[in-house]
Amino acid sequence: MAVTGKGPLAGVRVVELAGIGPGPFAAMLLADLGADVVRVDRPGGGGLAINPAYDVTNRNKRSVLVDLKSPEGRARVLDLAARADVLIEGFRPGVAERLGVGPVDCHARNPKLVYGRMTGWGQDGPLAHTAGHDIAYIAVTGALGMIGDPDGPPAVPANLVGDYAGGSLYLVIGVLAALQHARTPDGTGQVVDAAIVDGTAHLTAMIHGMMAAGGWQDRRGANLLDGGCPFYGTYETSDGQYMAVGALEQQFYDTFVELLGIKDQVPARKDLARWGELREAVAARFKSRTRAEWTAVFEGTDACVAPVLSLSEAPHHPHLAARATFTDFGGITQPAPAPRFSATPGAVTSGPARPGADTTSVARDWDVPGLLGKGEDA
Repeated sequence: MAVTGKGPLAGVRVVELAGIGPGPFAAMLLADLGADVVRVDRPGGGGLAINPAYDVTNRNKRSVLVDLKSPEGRARVLDLAARADVLIEGFRPGVAERLGVGPVDCHARNPKLVYGRMTGWGQDGPLAHTAGHDIAYIAVTGALGMIGDPDGPPAVPANLVGDYAGGSLYLVIGVLAALQHARTPDGTGQVVDAAIVDGTAHLTAMIHGMMAAGGWQDRRGANLLDGGCPFYGTYETSDGQYMAVGALEQQFYDTFVELLGIKDQVPARKDLARWGELREAVAARFKSRTRAEWTAVFEGTDACVAPVLSLSEAPHHPHLAARATFTDFGGITQPAPAPRFSATPGAVTSGPARPGADTTSVARDWDVPGLLGKGEDA
């Protein structure tokens, strides 16, 4: 498969040392934006516990097979690093160094290389060498404790907050910023230490400011944005579905209570002592109709109300369908590349890279003939 060169990162070369979770997602984002991403898979190595044909985090990439534990494998990775702009790895601290492909080894071959390191705990600190997953990382940052019903355990937000928001997106921001520096006249390559705990903590910046100002209580379900507010939360409908309400500003709230049909039946929104009463009135009203009926009532208004859709329903929402927020490629419905660019749009140009399937094309395009014989093209 040849590289198409579409997107604002066309011409940028990225080496991804195969892993799972935030590293592959970050590399997918770079690939969606046009970078030539070569994923280095290990023979018999794992990824997600699904058929690789469905792992969309490997779309728009190419793959080669390299045994990093062999001297030849180390040499091939260093050959790729010598020709790359960015390298991404997600090993525990010290593993890349033991394999001979750490920052010192790579920068000896390519001083301008941006070396992106994706971990949960970071490259140093007491827990740096400890195993973990998204839920543990967001737990210690205070983010997990903010989410959910105050009378129940914290709600687990899949792995979106830690792995992808606090991890992948910060890695991408970091490597692009470092790449900009490396391309200045006096710029050099450098290491980007992207830790999920750092990124997730950074995401809570506004909340910390509100807490310092006395506008946020350090407990779950007692604040404006965490479900404590009766006009910012979710409500069940008569058919067991849910509607999401975000009528924070007065003008939006006025539209909300009017369309809900309770304008003259509820206490003033600023009377916190009667928020429980207001919540009960809103909940009772939503339970009187189905989700579809309430969607029709609020659609296109400034009440800031929307239906809570499932993953399979979301692509069919009229607004998302009109914007082509989701796309179908290779028989898989998946999110389209984001954000959007007026002059250099990204696109899904290929399905998930199959391990080792692109050895010949990468060896040719990157001028690394030593790759031949390591993949299925041999």
